[in-house]
Amino acid sequence: MTKEVKRQFNDGSKIRREQELVSKMIYIYCKKKHHQKVFCVECQDLNDYARKKLSLCQFGEEKTACSKCPIHCYKQDYRQRIKDIMRFSGPWMLLYHPIESIRHIPIPGQLRK
Repeated sequence: MTKEVKRQFNDGSKIRREQELVSKMIYIYCKKKHHQKVFCVECQDLNDYARKKLSLCQFGEEKTACSKCPIHCYKQDYRQRIKDIMRFSGPWMLLYHPIESIRHIPIPGQLRK
């Protein structure tokens, strides 16, 4: 018999910002690589998955960047896909969403809120 863990749904301001940011990055990737004006099936699946994982993050509003998290909640294939998307979309964020990209840059020696 397996024990099912029920996590609380997070919908705080930080989680919502992270969800918006990841959706924007996936959209840029899909637009540039798949030549779509809306999410293709593959990108929509990843977007839904990422938003779900963010809303179920056990750290909630205290979360750090997913790359620095001690717990990897993404399945391996999704983790590799999101890494590829972030690597591709990161530079494009400066052009399409400059304020979000600057806000997302970690400041060495300081804690981000």
